[in-house]
Amino acid sequence: MRSQRSLGVVAVLGLISWFCALYTTTAIDIPMEVLGHVNIEQLPTITDQSPNTVIAFPFDESFPVTCEAKGNPEPEFRWTKNGVEFDPFLDPRLMKEENSGTFVIPNNGNLTEYQGIYRCYASNKRGTAISEEIEFYVPNVPKFPKETLDPVVVEEGQAFTLQCDPPKGIPPLQIYWMTINLQHIEQDERVSMGLNGDLYFSHAEKKDSRRDYCCFAAFPRIRTIVQKTAMSVIVKTKKSDMSPGAANAILDRRPSLLTPSGVRSETQLVKGEDLKLECIAEGFPTPQVEWVKIGHQLPVRAKLENHGKLLIVPTVEQEDSGKYMCKAKNPLGETIHYFTVRVEEPPEWVFEPESQLSMIGSEVLIKCSASGTPQPTITWRVNGVPLQNAPAANRKTLDDTIILHNAKESDSAVYQCEASNRHGSLLSNANIMIMNLPPMILTKEGEDYSAVQGNGVMMHCRVFSSPPSTITWSRDDSSESVEGPRLSVHDNGSLEIYSVEKDDMGQYTCLAKNTEGTSAIDAMLYVKDPTSIVVAPEDQQILIGTTAQLSCLAEYDKSFSNDFQLLWEKDDIELTLNYTENSRYFVEDGTLQIINVSHRDQGVYKCVARTPVDRATASALLMVLDVPDAPDNLVLSEHKSRSVKLKWFPGDDHNSSTTEFIIEYEESQWEPGNWKELLRVPGNHNSAVAQLHGHVDYCFRVSGVNAVGRGPPSEPSERYKTSPAAPDKNPGNIKIEGHLPHEMDINWEPLLLIEHNGPGLEYKVSYRRQDIEEDWKEHVVKRHSFVVKNTPTFVPYEIKIQAKNHQGWGPEPKILTGYSGEDFPSAAPDDVAVEVMNSSLVKVSWMRVHKDKLHGHLGGYRINWWRLRSLAESKKSHGEKHTLTFPGDRNHATIPGLTPFSEYSLIVMTFNGRGNGPGSHPVNFKTPEGVPEKNPVFRVTDVQKHTVSLVWDPPSEPNGILTGYLLDYQFINDTEEVGPQRTVDISNPRTTKWILRDLEPLSKYKFSLRSCTTVGCGPVVSEESTTTLETTSTSTSTVGLSKSASPTPPSTPKSPVTKPTRSSIGLASIHGGISTQGWFIGLMSAIALLTLIVLIACFVNRNKGGKYSVKEKEDLHPDVESQGMNDDTFCEFSDNDEKPLKGSQHSLSREIKAGDSGDSLVDYGDEDAQFNEDGSFIGEYAGRKEKRVSAEIKAATQTPA
Repeated sequence: MRSQRSLGVVAVLGLISWFCALYTTTAIDIPMEVLGHVNIEQLPTITDQSPNTVIAFPFDESFPVTCEAKGNPEPEFRWTKNGVEFDPFLDPRLMKEENSGTFVIPNNGNLTEYQGIYRCYASNKRGTAISEEIEFYVPNVPKFPKETLDPVVVEEGQAFTLQCDPPKGIPPLQIYWMTINLQHIEQDERVSMGLNGDLYFSHAEKKDSRRDYCCFAAFPRIRTIVQKTAMSVIVKTKKSDMSPGAANAILDRRPSLLTPSGVRSETQLVKGEDLKLECIAEGFPTPQVEWVKIGHQLPVRAKLENHGKLLIVPTVEQEDSGKYMCKAKNPLGETIHYFTVRVEEPPEWVFEPESQLSMIGSEVLIKCSASGTPQPTITWRVNGVPLQNAPAANRKTLDDTIILHNAKESDSAVYQCEASNRHGSLLSNANIMIMNLPPMILTKEGEDYSAVQGNGVMMHCRVFSSPPSTITWSRDDSSESVEGPRLSVHDNGSLEIYSVEKDDMGQYTCLAKNTEGTSAIDAMLYVKDPTSIVVAPEDQQILIGTTAQLSCLAEYDKSFSNDFQLLWEKDDIELTLNYTENSRYFVEDGTLQIINVSHRDQGVYKCVARTPVDRATASALLMVLDVPDAPDNLVLSEHKSRSVKLKWFPGDDHNSSTTEFIIEYEESQWEPGNWKELLRVPGNHNSAVAQLHGHVDYCFRVSGVNAVGRGPPSEPSERYKTSPAAPDKNPGNIKIEGHLPHEMDINWEPLLLIEHNGPGLEYKVSYRRQDIEEDWKEHVVKRHSFVVKNTPTFVPYEIKIQAKNHQGWGPEPKILTGYSGEDFPSAAPDDVAVEVMNSSLVKVSWMRVHKDKLHGHLGGYRINWWRLRSLAESKKSHGEKHTLTFPGDRNHATIPGLTPFSEYSLIVMTFNGRGNGPGSHPVNFKTPEGVPEKNPVFRVTDVQKHTVSLVWDPPSEPNGILTGYLLDYQFINDTEEVGPQRTVDISNPRTTKWILRDLEPLSKYKFSLRSCTTVGCGPVVSEESTTTLETTSTSTSTVGLSKSASPTPPSTPKSPVTKPTRSSIGLASIHGGISTQGWFIGLMSAIALLTLIVLIACFVNRNKGGKYSVKEKEDLHPDVESQGMNDDTFCEFSDNDEKPLKGSQHSLSREIKAGDSGDSLVDYGDEDAQFNEDGSFIGEYAGRKEKRVSAEIKAATQTPA
């Protein structure tokens, strides 16, 4: 492989400006200004040549072999072919041009005689330049040999290979395995093609037998595909030895490699090529191939192809060298192969020879070195002649450098350095010019430069001389050179000033000097304020048809007031503003307005602020948003009886991606002209298969949708009419209901008109009893309902409905199960029992009603209960009824929110779709004591200097027997300072007022009261009050109830009263003064005796039981026909935690006889509370005046705190 490096060494036999002559890497033309004053001879320089390889493709008319050069005098050309002189002018078939080395080989004969390696030499009297080698290659037309191939006969399970052996040709080579009908041979883990083109079979299968395995070799550069003679494969079936005639048997075997052979191999390639390693194994089961790099990770760029059999590392580097291993394994074993990979490199310049302009008598160094693997060989030539054939006394070669001592003008020449190894070569021409010339300044005298403050400026001083001149710059007639961190003199003589300041303004002088003379010019520098954009336009997305505004404001030097311009460009083309009536562009105060924006207004708008010396720009992208354009070229294909494929070209989405396409149809029979949506496809699709109905004349159109909206539809497609067919579907949404006990109503949704698929649509209704054996009863109707008369009550039926038309019946319908009409349940739940869980929660259990007594679908169970009395009272009363509904089949539920210390009665009933069944026998139960409710009244009635009077009402629901009150008080103020809390334990439950004494005057106190039973104390009610400065005769302060009320534990034992702040506070009740009087003691004793007598009488009466009104007794036997049901009141409830804790009461079972109470819950079923199926209460009680939030209380009874 040859690598071409064209230096473009422009003729430098003449002189070159001093700044480019010093250590330049390419030859540079002598400036015309110099040639206008002196005629300088130039060395030849190759300016153009053909590529390293010219291929004579048969379809090209001619093949130019190019060589162009320049120099002074004009160079002459000569050629060598395969190292031998070759003169194109001696061959009349070749086309030539005057003053050019190029010749053209016509494609009109035998081109083989021109095949070879050419090199061009361009010479004048100063030297010779040479081109790189140019190979002219005439390819042969690749052909497979004509041959007769015997069939490949293998046993089933045996590995085999089909060889391709493609002919040689110009790469790249592409190989395909196909059948004679150009169908690709399927490849997988078992069958795969190797890098050499052979087709490998890991093990043969019966399906591999065929007679048309063809290998095709494609050479795309010469546009040629050749085919090998078809090969035949015969796979013999291998039968199991143990059972002749049984299924085929392939013996398992461990893997072995089909390619490569052996255990190790070496691979050598050039840097930048793709590394391809393959391992194709045979065995059964088919082996799997794994790859590793010994001692390293596989390169990150590595990828596996051909089902893991091919490892590819693209664009290899030197670090990809090393050892790789492939491992092929199956359950019986494994085999491995090692690859040693060496990456070599073609020559690459380390130091390329440089063209030089040197003065007479100097020492000239020409350096040339290159790297590569293997190390390139360096060959030197001078004027195209090997260095050893052109000796010079003052020239020496030292390693990679040629040294010219005391160079003379006659030493001017073209030196060629060629670096080559087996992977290619590099050639470089270096023009070495030896001469002396005084400085010639090529820049004009008196140039004016304007610089923008803060920017840089470059003042030029082009000099041509030999030896190179020394350039100095001075300022304002000063002889001293300008210096400073912001100033720099470049090798080409230019003076650059960084970040120009106002003080830099003035006159500057450039002085060039060498051994042959001096030269100078002057230049003037002016410093201006910079132009800048202070308000830049911003990117915009704007809807079509609206007005766009782009703002731009700029600042500039005041001296340019008459020369400043603010322009607008669109897509780098200046906008023309004519301000006519039809113009849509207006600029006012730097703002560009675009009226009625259209699609053509989209683009990049640039604001240009321009002065004679500088300019500032700012750009903004204007994107016009619109709905998608209508799709184009809607065509129908793949016409089938019930489907068609639609294809279209999407329209422009106008900067908002199309999210979906809507396909609509219009049919001419039922609703002509009415377009309906058929389906939607994602926005990245441009085709869809539409499923159609029979006997419909369709027309289609497509529209796109994006974030802006829905675009216009495409042009309608051609019409496509489908053939009549039997119905595709049967009616849906079938409802089987029984509104009356001896009827069954069947209703369904009729098929849509377009779903008829043909004329004459009817429905066949079939039904039969499910619980007995009987034949189907069938009725054909045109309507979409049917009533079955004289059915037994609530028996199961099998029903199916099938559609038909003149073309036939629809699909076999699904059989549905339904029931005839329901009747009320005829039995009540038995064995109703109540288990008290705690003071407000009970668990109710019962025996399920037998399904034969339900006469319908079980809806669930309802519990009706009411409160008979508080246990603190002896008189019973028929309390307000409550109902809870529990859907589903269950035998227990919980009732929360009961009033503690009360007696209740309840009944349980079931219900179905028709209504409620009869209620069970009533069960009475009692709830244990709880804590009292808060006191409804608690207020301060009298406030004095040292005393406060408090009054309260007992709790409306004591939830037990009151044992007394806890009265807390505490000194507080408006800061965080508080006194200790003191407690008064009032043990007399009849006490409803109290006086606190010896309080601090003008002090604020907080008073809290709780009512208590033996279980504990209830929530707190609080009041605050401030004592007065002086004692008054009467002072009544009525304060409403505090909003704070929270549950607290029962009172703690009394502690001595201490003063909260500064002085001692005494405490005395209103009874303190009379508690020692005799009359008071007698009165209290009489009251206590009377109370004891009343309690004994109540206890005796309770043991006797009580009877209630006749009305309540009648309620025990409700009229089930008149009971209603509200199905909308079902809700959720959970009784997962209904297990009673230790100490809970035993269940109240049927030992409490029905005769113990005449109370009934009949007629209370109209108000339903809502529960979960598991009994969890989430609703509110029906009919209660106070709403309670249910709480799960795990203890059945509460003990005192």
